[in-house]
Amino acid sequence: MSEPMKYILDEKDIPTHWYNIVADLPKPPAAVRHPATGEPCTADDLRPLFPDALIAQEMSAERQIEIPGEVRDILRLWRPAPLYRARRLERALDTPAHIYYKYEGVSPAGSHKPNTAVPQAFYNKAAGVRRLSTETGAGQWGSSLAMACNFFGLECKVFMVKVSYHHKPYRRALMETYGASVTASPSEETAAGRSILARDPECSGSLGIAISEAVEVAAQRDDTKYALGSVLNHVLLHQTVIGLECFKQMEMAGDEPDVIIGCAGGGSNFAGISFPYIGRKLRGGRGPRIVAVEPDACPTLTRGRYAYDYGDTAKLTPLVKMHTLGSSFVPPGFHAGGLRYHGMAPLVSHVLDLGLIEAVSAPQLEVFEAGVRFARAEGIVPAPEASHAVAVALREALRCKEEGRPRVILFNLSGHGHFDMQAYTDYFAGKLKNYAYPEQEIAMALAGLPSIVD
Repeated sequence: MSEPMKYILDEKDIPTHWYNIVADLPKPPAAVRHPATGEPCTADDLRPLFPDALIAQEMSAERQIEIPGEVRDILRLWRPAPLYRARRLERALDTPAHIYYKYEGVSPAGSHKPNTAVPQAFYNKAAGVRRLSTETGAGQWGSSLAMACNFFGLECKVFMVKVSYHHKPYRRALMETYGASVTASPSEETAAGRSILARDPECSGSLGIAISEAVEVAAQRDDTKYALGSVLNHVLLHQTVIGLECFKQMEMAGDEPDVIIGCAGGGSNFAGISFPYIGRKLRGGRGPRIVAVEPDACPTLTRGRYAYDYGDTAKLTPLVKMHTLGSSFVPPGFHAGGLRYHGMAPLVSHVLDLGLIEAVSAPQLEVFEAGVRFARAEGIVPAPEASHAVAVALREALRCKEEGRPRVILFNLSGHGHFDMQAYTDYFAGKLKNYAYPEQEIAMALAGLPSIVD
C-alpha cells in the first residue's frame, strides 16, 4: 500500500478556542499608544474603529478564547484545512527531508484570510454595525472580507492598492461578486487619498495609504467600523486555527516539525501556523526552528527598525512598536502584493526581538522559480506571497540533501495563485527582476519615525 500524502481531520476537530500567545510570553508586548498624546491606548480610544468584542481580544492576555458557534459553523465550509506530505516534491529534489505543507487555499476566497474575516464580520454584526471599510493589497483580504460581510448582511467598502487594482482585475471582480465596493487607492474619495495624489498624481499606492483611506471612511460614519486583515493581535489570534490543526495532523503523519516556515507581510498567516508551536515550547514542550520569509523588496524584519510607528501613511492609526520601514515607505510594484506593507505585526516583531523566531528575505526570481517548481511537482500553483515560504522550504530541503541527513519541514501554503497568473506570465516572459530596496530610501523613510520611547 502506498504511503499517505494527505492528512484530513473531521469537522469535530475544528478548534473550539483560539490560542493567544500573549499568555505565554516571557515579556509582555509594548503598549499600543495614542497617535496624538503618545499615552497607552484605552478601549475608548479604539471604539471608533472596532467593536468591543474585538477590542477585548486585542487587549487580552487569556491563553484561550472561545470561538463562537456561528463562526465555527461558517469555518466548516473549508476547515479543517488539509495537510499534505509533498512526496512528489521530495523525489524531484532528491532530498531526505520530509516536506509537509498546510494548504489554506481550500477556503472559498482562496487563502487563509477568511479565518479572521468571518469572526470580524460576526462581532461587528453583533454590535449593530452596518458597514465595514478596509484595505487590500493583492486582494486576498478584500475578497475574504467581502465574502464574510455578505454572509452577515454587511456592506463592504474596499480600498485596493492601485498597482494591484490594475494587476489583479479578477480579484477585484471576486470582491464585487460578493457584493463589495472596490476603489483604487490612493483615490479622490478621501482627504488622505487626495493629499497623496496632489503630491504624486502617478502614485502606485501602498497598504499604508489604503489603510489611511479605510480608517478615514470608518471614522466619518457611526454605522461603519474598520477591519484589518493582518498585523493586529486579534487578527493573529484568529489565524491560530492553522497551527492548532497542524498539531493533530502531524501526529497522524507520525512526524514532528524540525523547522516551520511562513511568508510574512503583516504577519497573520505566519503567526497562524507558528504561534501555537512557539507557545508549546514556551510552556516547556518541544519546539522547532521558526522562520519568517519576506521579500527583498520590502525587508521589514530583516532591514527595518524595531520602533514605534504609525500603521498608515496619513498617521491616523494608533502607534505600535513593530519592525518598520517607516510609514511613508512606498514599495515597488512587485507581484507579491500581500507582502508590501511597511510594518510587521507587533507580536511577530516582539517574538523576533525575543529570539524566538528567525527572519530571512528572498529575491523575486527565486520565489517564482520555487513556485513553478512546486506547481510542477505538487499540482498546486501557489500565490506569489506563499511562494516565499516555498522558496525557503526548498532551501532547507536542499541543505538536508547536502548534509545527508533528514529533517521534517512544515510550511504554510497560505493561498493559491489562480488570480495571479499574470505574474507567472511576466515571469516566463523574463519581465520580472530582482529588486533589493536601496538603503538610502529606507533611511529616508525611517527618518520620520515618531520619537516615542517605550
